[in-house]
Amino acid sequence: HSNGGACMNKNFCITIGREFGSGGREIARKLSERLGVKMYDKNLISLMAKESGISEDILHSIDETPTNSFLYALSTGSFTHSSIVSPELPLTDKAFIVSSKIIREIAEQESCIIVGRCAEYVLKEHQRLLRVFIYTDASRRAKRVAEGEKISESEASTLIKKMDKKRASYHNYFSDRKWGSRSAYDICIDSKFGTEAVVDIIVAALNEI
Repeated sequence: HSNGGACMNKNFCITIGREFGSGGREIARKLSERLGVKMYDKNLISLMAKESGISEDILHSIDETPTNSFLYALSTGSFTHSSIVSPELPLTDKAFIVSSKIIREIAEQESCIIVGRCAEYVLKEHQRLLRVFIYTDASRRAKRVAEGEKISESEASTLIKKMDKKRASYHNYFSDRKWGSRSAYDICIDSKFGTEAVVDIIVAALNEI
């Protein structure tokens, strides 16, 4: 087995942004198996709890949720590392600072796949970064969510709108690019092609960076 060429010697990181119900997490899981690297998603929360001392339950409840004071902290210049322990800073902002620190540390130490959490923005300086966004049409998403959550398709559509809005506002609040906008990603792909085909495309692109 060859070393895969010189480019394989550097850690890579694949970030996965995803519309709710598009199967982005499943694609990330399959990629993780195929490439033999860890996938970080909800499992980041226990690492965040250890780092920050904030309970996992609280971190779950505010996961990928925005507030408005982060921009205020930036504009007043009070955004420093000590902000992590600053009582004035809302929990969602503290959580973002902590998750960003952990994401950077992980990407420095190992090749990895990171789902959500503005990771493509947090890691924008990473040398081998592949930024992916997964989407698909509304009816496919509603069907997938209805089956997964055991709810009707109309309830699923309502949930999708709510979750997409939450993800978009979190992303647009903490990032300088719009969620789902092609300028923020290297690959935007419709999951209708099936998990295996999408994984093939992402792996092929990874081999070019």
